[in-house]
Parts: sequence; structure tokens; C-alpha cells
Amino acid sequence: MKSYTITVNGNVYDVTVEENGAGSAPVAAPVRAAAPVAAPAAAPAPAASGGAGNVKIEAGAAGKVFSVDKKSGDAVKRGDTILVLEVMKMETPVVAPEDGTVASIDVTVGQSVEAGALLATMNN
Repeated sequence: MKSYTITVNGNVYDVTVEENGAGSAPVAAPVRAAAPVAAPAAAPAPAASGGAGNVKIEAGAAGKVFSVDKKSGDAVKRGDTILVLEVMKMETPVVAPEDGTVASIDVTVGQSVEAGALLATMNN
């Protein structure tokens, strides 16, 4: 057994930890990378209800619209931030999948969206 003194938020704790096995340390499970939030359609698709462009930009996860950085008519390059979603208390940029022009922004700041919801459309 090993004894440690730990300070958490200014409080001091004395803890005793029992060792498992003969010199073997626990092994941490590998951590998977998070999936990207924006899952835009790669191929041009017909405009969905509310969308005016031929490239749909959809939410990859449920969240709340934190900010809208572009407006209809703005030219964007691949990787430019179009809007930001707050997903699990983290600001997550939704980016342009290719060069083009923003055709429509289909959400407003503060709006809650589900995974797969149409956020914006572009013309390539």
C-alpha cells in the first residue's frame, strides 16, 4: 500500500492506495477521435426545403447554434468557418466542404438543432 497527500481546490486529503498484482500497472483503454461535426454532402443534391444551394451542409451532432459567421452570397474557400455550433459545451466550427458561395443559412443564433439537420447550403 502507498500513501499520498493530495490537494484538490485547496483542500488537503491523505489517501492510501492498494497496489494490484506484482508490479503491473493498469493499462488505459485507447481513446477514439471524435467524429467531425459537419457532415456535408459531397455530391451536389437538389435543394432541400429551405435550402437554396446544391451542396447541403448538415449538423454532424445535436447542439445549439452559437454564431453565424457567413451570410448568403459570401464567397468561401474549403475549410472556412460558416457557423459555429455549441456541442456538449464546446464551440465546434462547421466549415465549408469546398470552394463556393453560400446560398442560404437555414438556422439562427440560439436555435437548437438535431444531428443531420440542414444548417446551410452552398453553390460550387
